[in-house]
Amino acid sequence: QVQLVESGGGLVQAEGSLKLSCLASGSINDYTMGWYRQAPGKQRELVATVSNTGDRNYAASVKGRFTISRDNAKNTVYLEMNALKPEDSSIYYCNARQIVVAIRPPEYWGQGTQVTVFS
Repeated sequence: QVQLVESGGGLVQAEGSLKLSCLASGSINDYTMGWYRQAPGKQRELVATVSNTGDRNYAASVKGRFTISRDNAKNTVYLEMNALKPEDSSIYYCNARQIVVAIRPPEYWGQGTQVTVFS
């Protein structure tokens, strides 16, 4: 089982930047890592993922502004967020999904970090 701890959230003015970090309790080599977010009253949505081979996927709403990266040696995944907008305000969750052949691969979630963008 992998435990995930997010950090780096906070309060930032629109057009500002934040960098989130997610530290895993063990190796992330065999996991697709991702960031999701959930605003009050809304469903959790995908922000970005990065595979173990480095392939990246972004939600249309963040493409060109956010960058996901991973450092397997540090068991850490990052989300660099630039040109932030008030609508980016959410709780951001780190996700690790194991790369195995299974109907429902094991996946793990962090407890989330709050990002608030004010105009």
